[in-house]
Amino acid sequence: AYPPIQSVPSFSNTFPHIFNKRTDIPSLIPCAIDQDPYFRMTRDVAARLKYEKTSCFYSTFFPALQGLKSKMASSDATSSILLTDSPADVKKKINKYAFSGGGATLEEHRANGANLEVDVPFQWLKFFLEDDDKLEEIRVKYGKGEMLTGEVKALLIDTLNGFLKEFQERRKKVTDADVKKFMEIRKINPVPKRFEEARKAKEEAERLAKQ
Repeated sequence: AYPPIQSVPSFSNTFPHIFNKRTDIPSLIPCAIDQDPYFRMTRDVAARLKYEKTSCFYSTFFPALQGLKSKMASSDATSSILLTDSPADVKKKINKYAFSGGGATLEEHRANGANLEVDVPFQWLKFFLEDDDKLEEIRVKYGKGEMLTGEVKALLIDTLNGFLKEFQERRKKVTDADVKKFMEIRKINPVPKRFEEARKAKEEAERLAKQ
């Protein structure tokens, strides 16, 4: 029964408090590639059910600290950085657990550079470092062995702690009333005019095609 459960949010009449009983509003589903089969199935059956086909865009997997072949898990606090972690926690986890693609020795690293495809600190910086020029500089220098793993980890630690400080300060201001308001079933912004125009254009095209 799980595939239908995954598919149901693809259809607008699943949310009658927002779209009433309309079935002609298309959806856009963000997901990772492991969920792709559910929405391919949904697209296959949508027309037969007289629904709009959903569209998808795919996110990149975020690696666990231990590397691309491991998985973040709430049962293993060392597999990820938590939003409640202190600066000391972040420093310890990155230095101790973040998998490095650097050379086994300094000489090997200087000669061959880091394997950026498996290096977790670099992969995380691709998500969190907003300065693209700085990221490119790291990619080139670290890939050539001109930067060491310790330097890249230190930059990641500073970047994450800056992000977490701002997040944790904002989180302190969230009240129980804010949470209740966010979670309640309620009307949201009305359907954009462009969707209504697209629906009418589609109906007109179908009408003309039948003539």
